[in-house]
Amino acid sequence: MNEETLQSSLHNGQELATLGGGCFWCLEAVYLECQGVDKVVSGYCGGFVPNPTYYQVCEGTTGHAEVVQLTFNPQLISFKEILQVFFTIHDPTTLNRQGNDVGTQYRSAIFTHSEAQQRIAAETITEIAAAKIWDGKIVTEVTPLSVFYPAEDDHQEYFLNNPFQPYCQYIVAPKVIKFRKTFLDKVKR
Repeated sequence: MNEETLQSSLHNGQELATLGGGCFWCLEAVYLECQGVDKVVSGYCGGFVPNPTYYQVCEGTTGHAEVVQLTFNPQLISFKEILQVFFTIHDPTTLNRQGNDVGTQYRSAIFTHSEAQQRIAAETITEIAAAKIWDGKIVTEVTPLSVFYPAEDDHQEYFLNNPFQPYCQYIVAPKVIKFRKTFLDKVKR
């Protein structure tokens, strides 16, 4: 499914955001709880192999990042607020790595859908760097989206469907808890 197909399917003023911050299960679990986010699809973006599989992406040979694509209502949550959550729940200073997940598929990335998103992403990165929230330099890639490939069905709503899986308990759950504590006013009720 490409950008044009997804954009044409949006209605009621909804927008898309596509973000990579390590394993897509973590980002998906957080954004599913985020007020104003109507849909979250785990997938792959930024590579050169058409229709990659999870196993191909995990090998790190396709150039894709694990990402989530959000459909959100900008009247309830702005793109900037989505990025504020993003920069809180992953470490944007580790190149091609999040914790024990290592490889370009786990890179910090924002795949923009418009010039406005490109500008907001650059401004947000500058603000976060100036605030010195993170000790290191922010290495988040900001690139216009070309093609988004949804991941296989068993990777959708992974945390909801596998809450007792060890990776979910030790890696995903703490990020969800951090989101809830930091952004209490943004949690769906």
